[in-house]
Amino acid sequence: MRHAPPSALLQLRSHAPVLPVVAVIALLALPVAQGSEGAGPADVASGLLVLYCAIRQLRSRERPLSPVSVVVLGMPVVGLALAAMGASSVGAGVGGLGRYLQIFVLVPAAVLLLVRDRADFRALAWSLVALAGWQGAVGVHQYLTGTGASYQGEDIRAVGTFGPQDVMGMSTVVSFGLICALGLALGQAGTRHRALAAGCAVALLLPLALSFSRGAWIATAATCTLQLLLAGVRRALAAGAAVLAAGIVLIGGFGAGTTMLQDRIDSITQVTDAPDQSVVDRYTLWASAVAIWREHPLTGVGLKDFPAYRDGHAPLALSSGSDTEGAGEGFSRQPLLSPHNMYLLVLAEQGLIGLVALAGGWLALLVCGLRELGRAHRSGTGLDCALIGCGLLIWQLTDFVYADIGGPSTVLTAVSLGLVTWWALAGADRAEPLPATPAPRRPAEQAAAR
Repeated sequence: MRHAPPSALLQLRSHAPVLPVVAVIALLALPVAQGSEGAGPADVASGLLVLYCAIRQLRSRERPLSPVSVVVLGMPVVGLALAAMGASSVGAGVGGLGRYLQIFVLVPAAVLLLVRDRADFRALAWSLVALAGWQGAVGVHQYLTGTGASYQGEDIRAVGTFGPQDVMGMSTVVSFGLICALGLALGQAGTRHRALAAGCAVALLLPLALSFSRGAWIATAATCTLQLLLAGVRRALAAGAAVLAAGIVLIGGFGAGTTMLQDRIDSITQVTDAPDQSVVDRYTLWASAVAIWREHPLTGVGLKDFPAYRDGHAPLALSSGSDTEGAGEGFSRQPLLSPHNMYLLVLAEQGLIGLVALAGGWLALLVCGLRELGRAHRSGTGLDCALIGCGLLIWQLTDFVYADIGGPSTVLTAVSLGLVTWWALAGADRAEPLPATPAPRRPAEQAAAR
């Protein structure tokens, strides 16, 4: 007599199409090689993911992209093609075009096609929570042992496995995990799953604080507040008070409520009164990007050409670079190659055409996602997926004011945009598959069973 496969194996088989996406997420847990400038393991895996999805679609010819999906995902290609043709070199144009297509078109489209229902969506959301838990644990260990990136002369900044050259990597991963955990906690799943998700959300507050990333703090605080309000005002007040109280106890208990952390928080409201050098550099880079755009308003200066035009338009207050050290790496000086603002980077390199095409697609996803959120409220199903899908997009749109694409963690942006696209354009119509019910027995079979 053959034994039935274990339930865990059955669940793994049920999520088989999205396992390549899980693999991309899992590879971001690996340490980043020092001084690596090429594609990392997760980037290579994302390319294989797109290839796998294409082969699967050609063989099965199932679920092609809808016309709306083609338009939303294809909008950025117009501005990218024009900016690539206007680049100063063929290599820069092709390289920039490939990177943008990977992050904003190909990987999101692959995730959209591979996620079949809300169960797959939740599996990927839990994968993001697990990755955030791992990176957050590494970051807390770095803070406690003084082995993190350098911050104000001490090696205490939590950067996870990403190293000091990608100080935003861990904070991005932890923020995504926290948003997913909060969305799962506010859903209609069982009490045990919601309690586990809520515990993960609270635990992730600590590494997020120790990242000392003001942009991630602002984006996460705004997103989580909106998630709570979208879930319901009464639930928002209760859950918000509980998370705030637990966060204060957890962070204070680990000694994270230090003077450095308080000074970092205070600096958010003091950026115009007494800004530090990093804020000065950011403002000057923003001014440089705007000046570049004014000279090339429609199509920009070309992909990856911001550094070449930066010095000719930057104020004298701009420094030559930022210092990085710690987390297992020696001192190095990183050049400032972007304005650290995605909208201004696109505006400078792709012009108004590129910004309208790229941001227009994001706005369409936001409108569609919020519309499906309303349907989830009315139907009483899929609220957790709705809160996660809308939350990830709101976080990304907010964080893009302070950051742009770059570094090993960027591939996670592509995966998150894929989840956002799935919910906004397909999620409300693809609920969990109903469990198979055995066919009724015939009278002869019932007699034999007795």
